Amino acid sequence: MADTVLYEVTDGLATITLNRPEAMNALSIEAKEALREALRAADGDEAVRAVLLTATGRAFCVGQDLKEHMGLLAENADSVMSTVAEHYNPIVRAIAGMPKPVVAGVNGVAAGAGFGFALAADYRVVADTASFTTAFAGVALTADSGVSWTLPRVVGPGRAAELLFFPRSIPAQEAYELGIANKVVPAAELAEQALAVARTLAAGPTLAYAAIKESLAYGAGHGLDEALDKEGELQMRAGASEDHAIAVRAFVAKEKPVYQGR
Repeated sequence: MADTVLYEVTDGLATITLNRPEAMNALSIEAKEALREALRAADGDEAVRAVLLTATGRAFCVGQDLKEHMGLLAENADSVMSTVAEHYNPIVRAIAGMPKPVVAGVNGVAAGAGFGFALAADYRVVADTASFTTAFAGVALTADSGVSWTLPRVVGPGRAAELLFFPRSIPAQEAYELGIANKVVPAAELAEQALAVARTLAAGPTLAYAAIKESLAYGAGHGLDEALDKEGELQMRAGASEDHAIAVRAFVAKEKPVYQGR
């Protein structure tokens, strides 16, 4: 992996770290490609049972690297926005569609695509000094990185339209109240607390978590009857897993289950 993104796997947890602190983790082409490939590696590695997406420095990710973007725009304005299809869409699909839990450890400002990546994660641990902003309209762009889909589902369509039309900094506590942040912690504890959440998920029933993700995504676009049928299908799969048998035996024996992720 390029050093703009760090990748490490330990005890079933893949930690993916955006590593352009001098640029507030702005997304250059190199960084986008490295992040996309890191997520694909985590998805394809059977040893990985959860993912922690975080960043170095004082920002989580401020979105597109506008300095690089300006140069590319001057060269070929028609093709520069192909980055949405080539990079942003695959990254968000990898985060949201990965059959493993993804935790975002948001250490600082998350803007534009950075906000979108955080929203695509399953759980967001946020430093009390962090903030979020849609940013897109501020540079005469529309939403990308899945924000048009994820943000209304978190804050409601009316508030999502407001935040997109009138970009502003959403501080951590307000983000918690809106449902954007799942947990707000002191900035000095962010790394430890995000890691603790991710490790807990990495030690959990991986197939059940995958089914939960699939059922939530399916339910967002289907009616009750279809959702009930999908739940039945997924429950059959989860019920046949080794982890379910482990959990039942442990419950009866009043022991803590040790899941195998299968």
